[in-house]
Amino acid sequence: MTRTPAGRLFRTDTGHDLVLTRTFRAPATDVWASLTEPERTARWFGPWEGDAGPGRTIRVQMAYEEQQPWCEVRIEACEPQRRLAVSMTDSYGDWLLEMELSEADGSTELRFVQHLTSVEGIAEVGAGWEYYLDMLVASRDGSPRPEFDEYHPAMQPYYQALAARETSDAAQHA
Repeated sequence: MTRTPAGRLFRTDTGHDLVLTRTFRAPATDVWASLTEPERTARWFGPWEGDAGPGRTIRVQMAYEEQQPWCEVRIEACEPQRRLAVSMTDSYGDWLLEMELSEADGSTELRFVQHLTSVEGIAEVGAGWEYYLDMLVASRDGSPRPEFDEYHPAMQPYYQALAARETSDAAQHA
């Protein structure tokens, strides 16, 4: 199956935001549960453990990565059914992530944002988030799990072009 990358890159005061969206025919409460309940996150990202809440740190197992590492994730903000912001540090660097939900007419849109200080490595990061978000879709609708090689390296040129366009735009405005 050919996957179509959909991430967008927006300039911010501190760098860039990588934004990906997915829409679900479900209420926000149900989509929220897929993002926050350990038995449901285990289906698409990995299980987590700990006492969750704003300002607290939980442990998340990245079940679909090599060696299934555990990492600490700090909950920066939690507005149930609306917004979850987290931060984490791993061997690849610092990750600042937000998931925002908006519900209308029986559907809920998930707006996934990674706040970036640099576009370096975006080809891998973008393809990885496309994969995980499609894993979320599959976990919710019962479709077959996607294969990672449908995303990486297949989506790298798309994300490299996004980064190149931003670098070129920045140079023109300097």
